[in-house]
Amino acid sequence: MSGRPMILVVEDDPVLGPALAQRLRLEGFEPQLATTGAAALAAVARRRPAAIISDIRLPDMSGETVHRRMLAEAAAAPIFFMTAFADVAQAVRLVKAGARDYLTKPVDVDALVAEVAAVAVEPPPPVEDFGLGRSEAMRAVEAMLRKAARADLPVLLTGETGVGKEVAANFLHNLAAADRPFVAVNCAAIPPDLMESTLFGHERGAFTGAGGRQAGLAAEAGDGTLFLDEIAELPDPLQAKLLRLVEERRFRPVGAARETEFHARLVFATHADLRRRVEEGRFREDLFYRIAVIEIAIPPLRGRGEDLAHLARRLLAAVDARLGLGPHRLTDAAIAALSTHAWPGNVRELRNRIERAAALAEAAELGPDDLFPDRTAPAAATGPADLRSAVDDASRARIADALRQAGGNRSEAARLLGISRTTLWKRMQDLGL
Repeated sequence: MSGRPMILVVEDDPVLGPALAQRLRLEGFEPQLATTGAAALAAVARRRPAAIISDIRLPDMSGETVHRRMLAEAAAAPIFFMTAFADVAQAVRLVKAGARDYLTKPVDVDALVAEVAAVAVEPPPPVEDFGLGRSEAMRAVEAMLRKAARADLPVLLTGETGVGKEVAANFLHNLAAADRPFVAVNCAAIPPDLMESTLFGHERGAFTGAGGRQAGLAAEAGDGTLFLDEIAELPDPLQAKLLRLVEERRFRPVGAARETEFHARLVFATHADLRRRVEEGRFREDLFYRIAVIEIAIPPLRGRGEDLAHLARRLLAAVDARLGLGPHRLTDAAIAALSTHAWPGNVRELRNRIERAAALAEAAELGPDDLFPDRTAPAAATGPADLRSAVDDASRARIADALRQAGGNRSEAARLLGISRTTLWKRMQDLGL
């Protein structure tokens, strides 16, 4: 890195693009030229630019699309758009979305470079990537996954529904075999009579309707990762066959004369208490001990307050980019409201609320009402009988403010409030937070 502010030039014109880059270099900048939208997005992923100059019409996508997808990575970078096709509506839309200027070709290069020089300041280093989360609990999970990636041993991920077990499985896969297949199957979603052929494949004529040979998911995983979610729901007859897959690293497709070698990493997940199921005779004990070689519990979202704001903002940026919305921003009040919610649906519920809020919001800022439209507004006070309601409302507001100041950390919020963590928890339960 040269130490000079990097200016990203996104232009496919073989004359204008290099000319702009040369002029910026003479002015003391470090220009980087991208001739496609994909190249521009890759450049931003490598290093945040101090400013961006982009054409509207690119070979693979529009500059407007590139702009939306860049927002998550380069939201602070001033963006200057150029086009040979002036469109007032488009200009207004882009400036509202955060563009610094909208210029019509032929561009006055002197004026453009002067504008860029006035606003281009080398951005600070990118915000720390918190991986799976910044909370102590999720950092411990991430550390375990990093260790597990070093050895090809079965991993069992446990935790409540919606905590992100498949995200953790993907994280492990990307550490160990990012360039190879990741095959996921929900054992509870496939009818028991189809599970064996789905998992192991079948030969032609193996059963009624088997008109041709079909490879199963075990074969599709290759030397990547096979992720079996809701493993507790696997039918009893298949548990014995899965045990052979785990122990012998071999499987037999339905109707096949010979076994096939299995090379993929195995990752399992369940929200059920497998030990209790073993005691009840509903899950094979030998299989349990073979799949739980490395057991990692994913904590519920309500115990990961430090992760909430970061995770919510990341999900919001992702949905804005995917749906072409926004950019949206969560207000401080929205973050406080997130911190006081119990999250019975965990991360899946958070994603649901973020997506619904982004899709239906009329403004760029998302507040508590956008995230929790299902909450009932408190009734208006009618006299002395409502004194308790007024006190409770004040308590809710004070607790929410403390949680906001503490970044969702309940221990720190309790300290700010001058009470014990247990008292805070009980008060939150009483207030329905």
